[in-house]
Amino acid sequence: MLTTEGHLLDGRVRYAQPLDGYRTGIEPVLLAASIPARAGERVLEAGTGAGAGLLCLVARVPGIVGVGVEIDPAMADLARQNVAANGFDSISVATADIAGWHSGGFDHAFSNPPWHDPADTLPPGARRRLATHEGTVSLERWVAALRGALRPGGSLTVLVPARQAVRVMAALQAEGVGRRTLFPLWPKPGRDAKLALLRGHAAQDGLDRIAPGLVLHDADGTFSRPAQSLLRDGEVLPI
Repeated sequence: MLTTEGHLLDGRVRYAQPLDGYRTGIEPVLLAASIPARAGERVLEAGTGAGAGLLCLVARVPGIVGVGVEIDPAMADLARQNVAANGFDSISVATADIAGWHSGGFDHAFSNPPWHDPADTLPPGARRRLATHEGTVSLERWVAALRGALRPGGSLTVLVPARQAVRVMAALQAEGVGRRTLFPLWPKPGRDAKLALLRGHAAQDGLDRIAPGLVLHDADGTFSRPAQSLLRDGEVLPI
């Protein structure tokens, strides 16, 4: 696999990714910023790709134990190389289908799962299709797998299109995930949200809530100051 060398968090994290195929956007960085992890806790990322989410999370919270699960062997190998390049020996990567992977006791689990409808136009390249389109593992099964890995009270966070939020909230409820929060990501002031973070807690009850969310870009298209603090400075995104 041909790769390009780059960085995340304004150079704090070295990051190689495929030259062709799926390219990492801001989603895993925002996800990592939102995880309420503390040193000593265990964190799972499903569909870790080249490891961007876990790398950013460990850079922000040293001392956590991170596990990434990735079905694509080449991407899993690349994630391991990125882990080694950054010296993050508390991260391990398993090559597995999250639907059939069984491990528990995690304090936090998160994912930006494939969400495009299989009937949508498929992008070129098997690797990109695997990363972006629902296959045999539906969004509901992703939620079930993440829930199954959590200890009681552990947090579950996913980033999906806003149009899938109702579907994912229902899946969270079906899996006994309570205290659910919808956190919209607004592209610009006055624009409808295209993405949303959803957070819940395993085996806990509580009222659902809609948070104010985050505006990603100013009117001129540049990242807003709050977004810059997350994407460049590694600040926390409270949900």
